[in-house]
Parts: sequence; C-alpha cells; structure tokens
Amino acid sequence: MFYSSHTSKAPLYPRISIVRLLLLLFLLFPFLLLAQFDPSGRDAPPSSTAVRITEGITLDGNPDEAIWQASKPATGFWETFPSDTTLVQDQTEIYFGFDDANLYVAAKCYVKGTDFVIPSLRRDYRAGGNDNLTLIFNPFKDKTNAIVFGMNPLGVTREALIYNGGESGDDFREEWDNKWRGESYIGEDYWSVEMIIPFTSLRFPDGDPQWYFNSYRFDTQSNTRSTWHRIPQNQIIMSLAYMGTIDFIGGAPKAQGGNLTVIPYVGGGVTKDYEAGTQVQWNGNVGGDAKIGIGSGLNLDLTVNPDFSQVEVDAQVINTTRFEVFFPERRQFFLENADLFSSFGFERLNPFFSRRIGVTQDTTTGVAIQNPIYYGARLSGKVNDDYRIGLLNMQTAPNFDQGLPSYNYTVAAGQRKVGDRSSLGGIFVNKQNFGDFTDSTGTNVNFNRVAGIDFNLATKDNKWNGKTFLHRSFSDGEDGDDYVHGAVLQFRERNWNLTYFHAYAGENYNAEVGFVPRKGVFTSSIEAQRIDYPDNPNVVQKGPSVEVQAFTQPGEGITDYNYDFRYNWQYANTQRFTVGAGFQNIYLFDGFDPTRTDATPLPGSQDYGYWRAGVSYQSDRRKKFSSRFEVDAGEFFNGYSYGIGGGLVYRYQPYGAINLRFNYQFIDLPDPYASTALFLIGPRIDLTFSKSVFLTTFLQYNEQFDNFNLNARLQWRFAPVSDFFLVYTDNYNTVGWKTRNRSLVAKATYWLNM
Repeated sequence: MFYSSHTSKAPLYPRISIVRLLLLLFLLFPFLLLAQFDPSGRDAPPSSTAVRITEGITLDGNPDEAIWQASKPATGFWETFPSDTTLVQDQTEIYFGFDDANLYVAAKCYVKGTDFVIPSLRRDYRAGGNDNLTLIFNPFKDKTNAIVFGMNPLGVTREALIYNGGESGDDFREEWDNKWRGESYIGEDYWSVEMIIPFTSLRFPDGDPQWYFNSYRFDTQSNTRSTWHRIPQNQIIMSLAYMGTIDFIGGAPKAQGGNLTVIPYVGGGVTKDYEAGTQVQWNGNVGGDAKIGIGSGLNLDLTVNPDFSQVEVDAQVINTTRFEVFFPERRQFFLENADLFSSFGFERLNPFFSRRIGVTQDTTTGVAIQNPIYYGARLSGKVNDDYRIGLLNMQTAPNFDQGLPSYNYTVAAGQRKVGDRSSLGGIFVNKQNFGDFTDSTGTNVNFNRVAGIDFNLATKDNKWNGKTFLHRSFSDGEDGDDYVHGAVLQFRERNWNLTYFHAYAGENYNAEVGFVPRKGVFTSSIEAQRIDYPDNPNVVQKGPSVEVQAFTQPGEGITDYNYDFRYNWQYANTQRFTVGAGFQNIYLFDGFDPTRTDATPLPGSQDYGYWRAGVSYQSDRRKKFSSRFEVDAGEFFNGYSYGIGGGLVYRYQPYGAINLRFNYQFIDLPDPYASTALFLIGPRIDLTFSKSVFLTTFLQYNEQFDNFNLNARLQWRFAPVSDFFLVYTDNYNTVGWKTRNRSLVAKATYWLNM
C-alpha cells in the first residue's frame, strides 16, 4: 500500500553505498547474462544469396535482366498483421547482386491492384499507413545496429539507421542520409524496385561472405504487414532479434576503406530582432563536413563551422509539469552511430544529450536557437565483431547574450558485445570552459565530467530485455551525492509484457551535457500488460494494462506516486482505441504554477492527490482523411482540468498533406490561483512538387508562451544528397500581435565523393 510521509527523519530509501550498489550489480550480472542463452525454440532463419554481377543493369525499376534469376531470392514472407500465423498471400521476392563497387537489389511486390496509398513524394517517410518495402541490413551480425533502405511504388526513397536492436520507434532515425540510387516500376499485378547501393555508403566487415538481413512490407490493399523472417505479433516489426542471412556467392564484398566524402556548404541570411530593437543583420557562412572511411568498420566525421539552419523546428507542446521537455536530435552530424554516445542511462537520466552542444534556448519564445560551433570531429563504428568505439570532440563559440562561454565537449564511449545480443559499455563526458566568462552563481564552471558503465541485456528470442547502469559526475567545486544508477528488466511473451524499472539520481549529480530533469529522487515502477488475440475478424488485439509508480526522496519517504489503468483495442482496419483512468499524488516542496503563465503559484509543503480519466482514438491511416484524438478530464492539483488533443490529416495524394495538430487544456483552480485555457495549434502543410522539390510550412500558435511561430522550408535536391534550402522563420508575441524576430536563410550543400 502506498503512503506518504514527509515529517519522518528516517528515509524510507536510505542512500545506498557504492560498495553495496556494485555488489548488487555484480549479483545481477550472472542472471542477466544467463538469461540471453534462453533455449526456447524459434523459427529457423531464412536464407538468400547474392551473386556476382559481371555486366551492368538498367536502373528502371523493372527486374527483367536475367542476372536476377541467378540468385536465391528472399521470399516466403510471413504475415505480422493482422495475424502472425500464416504466410502472406501477396508475396514479395527480393534479389541480390554485387560487384567490387556496389550492392544491387531488386524486388517484386505482388498486389491485387494499383490503388496504392502514397502520402507524398517526400523522401524519408515513415512506413505506417502507406505502401512500401523496407530492407534492413546488419552486416556485422550483432543484431543491434542496422542500415535501412526503402522504396514505395512511385519510387520515393528513404534511408535510416536502427539502434539498440530496434526495440522502439525511438530507435529508428530517418534523418540520416547517404548516397544511393533507386527506381520503381508498376506492372500488371505487381510493383517492383531496383536499387544500386555503393559499398562506400555502408560499413561492413571486410571479406565476410555472409550478412544478416530482414525485410518488411506494408500492403494497404490487402491490409497486411509482412516480414521475411517471421516475427511474433507482440514484437516490433523492425526488431533486429529476427534476422535471416544473405550469402555472397563468388567472393565476399571488399570494404571500401579510405574512401573520402566532402560535403561543403555555403549559406547566408538576414535576421532582425524587433523586441531588442536591433538593426537588420546580414550574415554569410561557409563550412562543410567530411567523411573518411577507416578500415572496414570505422568512420571519421569532421565538421568545420557547421550550420544547421535547415533543420526542421521542434513541435511545441503544452507543459504543465515541473520538468523540462525532451526533444530529439535532428542534426545530421550527430546521427551516425548516435547510440554509441546517447543510449547510456535512460532517456530521462542520460549523461550525454547531443542537443546541449550548439543549441540553446531563446528565453523569450522558448524556441531553440543555434550557438555556433567552430569545429567537430567524431570517430565511431566497429573495431571488430565484438568491439565498438566512439570519440567525439567539439568546440563551440561563446554566446554572451545567452550567458554561454566558449566550451569544449569531449565524449569517449566503448561497447563490448556479450553473448548473442547483449553488451557492456562505458562512457566519459567532459565539458571544459575555454573562456573566462564565469559568474558568482557557478552557472559556468571550469569543468563538468561524467563517467559510467552500462550493461544492456537482449536475449536471442527478445523475450528478455533490459539494462543496468552506474554513473558519477565530477564538477569544479562540487561534491556529495553525485551518483546515478538504474535498472529496467522487461519480459515479453505472446500474451504478457511485464516491466520492472527503477532509477536514482543523487541530489548533487550534475550532467551538464546530459538530460536529467529531476534529481534527489528514487523512482520505481512495475507495469503489466495482457495481450489477447480474439477469434474475431475485426479485432486483432485487446487487453488491459496497469502501471504503479512511486517517487521517494531520502529523508522524506514517498512523495509522489500514481496508478494507471488502461484497456486497449487494436482493430483489423488499423484503428486503435484506449480507455484509461488513474490516480496521481504529488507533494510540492515549493510553490508551483502548473499553467507556467506567471500566475499565483500553488502553495508548497503539501500533498495534492487527484483522479483523472480519458480515452484515445486513432483512425485508419490508409484513408485520405485520418485523425487521432486524446480526451481527458478530472481533478488537477486543488481544482480540475479538461483537455483534448490530437491531429487531423488530409492527404492530397501524392502531392502532400495537411496535418492539423492541436492541444487544448482548460485548467480550473480556485482563487487566487490560475484558471486559464491553454491552446496550442500547429498546422503543417507538406507539399511535394516532385521527388526532389519539397515545401513544408509549419505554423504553431502556443498560448502558454504567448508565441506564434511560422517556419517555411523549401528544399530542392538538385543532385544525390545535395540540396538547396530556403528557410523563412517568423515569431510573433500573441499579446498585441507584435513581431518578435524574423529571419530568411538560404543554404546549399553538395555531396562529393573523392
């Protein structure tokens, strides 16, 4: 039974000594290690072959050359939706070839018609809700990191990276780019693709005649999702635990070590800060990146005076919590092998968050702005089959307006494979003040460092997943409880998902380059989900879930806790529906205004407990008009609140879509505290004039920040992985609708293989 005790001097969770903690981790290690050798059976991995090509192919999307028939195709795809017990009726065939320079891929996707769903002609789409074929290559056979290439029936391409075994949607990063070519063809009862992927675009072990491979396909006409290696329905479709093989016949691929790619850019723009009353400022920039292949698995990335003005703005949110909101990294330079640096700890207890480098926040608008980077270097990748390393060094310019000196950032990370898919890793992060811009508050200290170790668990059949870690920070002039540790263990089988979680961040833990929104708290939770597969043609899955979570502060006992109950339905037409209710108890040590509008704060030193209930719904994304809604209502601190959020999408196939994202929350608190309506609306208009010219206009009205943001981005891909961008940004104060700042930026990049 949960309870709260704020006057007791004896902590319910006493501070754990480091010796005891290390002993606990040591005792857990054999169990976690043995768990990955689970002897339970699985389907035998399928196999395919790649044949050596001695003559060229015509890249027209139609695999009619005789050479394709010489290889053993990857076929016999299994359904993973709406069921996972049968071979899919409309099959897929994938053929492979290679020579000294390229990997060649052809595929035929059989269909019953040509009424395809193609949301737009924009590259790097997500797979859900449209027709497409995705290829997953894991050349190092670690089942942890993979390279993705994909196409749809109109020849729109995508490439991405998969991290951490592909266990969640956050492990899929489509912002990654590389140079390759592909074309599509629509036949009478099939659509097909042909691809030419240079080996210079891949990292793989030199001379290995076998790679791991899997593929998945979304077919909207038969309403099926299928995979080459059979994947149970309770697993994510891109899970790397389930991989087949490609055997190279007639010789193994030779790694293109020593290859050099140079990506220069030139840009310029005009800005004006109306609130500060400054004059119009004109600026110009030149710089660039370089990629150097070292051996078969390492890559050296260099950047000089990088500019990220073309990166799409973050989707704003209404934040009624006491803590910072997490926004993912989108900048290209930080993405390749990003998991080597960013996957230590947990997402909300992370020693390294790359957005701390070169990005700060405009305190007026809440919008992220650039802090110039002088240069950067990153060495990352595979040393051999068992070891990965990552070294990063970046130097930033001072930003006196935002109170930032010139900092140097250094990160060193390593990972050792353990067993089939598990790993043991270590990280060291150093932030060094290279200027004399310090202040009496200690905000800009001379240095801040974090060191730590992680053990990541992933069994062969993906039934057990988890991690445990121990980190410590070191800061100039600081000492005390500066450790963090955590553990999560998840058990998955066909009808049950069970998760245990705990984390503790010491009050004096300081990871300035990390993401740690809450310190001095021990958090623990248990979650259980039941999954049933009813004998009903309309319902694919259903079942309840429950989560219990508690927050404990040393010397205070349990301060916050919550229970959440949900029931989920997933339908054969891809609709989803969830109902839920929960109770949350929060103890405020200090006054807090949940509206974040500078209203009278709720008094501290007391408990607030409240019940809430809600429903969520997602419609069939294959339709031209689709929607999702979340509605919740109930008590909120010492009053009430009512909210509705979601999105409406209209698809004008294949030239684009209008996505209207919205959130409305009415907070009703007794006098003298805030009673206000917070409204956020963010229409996004996506137009694709061709497969190389895209226009995105993003409008965001956020009542919580009294800000209206307009961001319009025109992109012209005039050559492979080479772009021209024109970006217009405008911010208005919605109180009086006065202009805050305005900018227009132009930038051109060119990808040059040396």
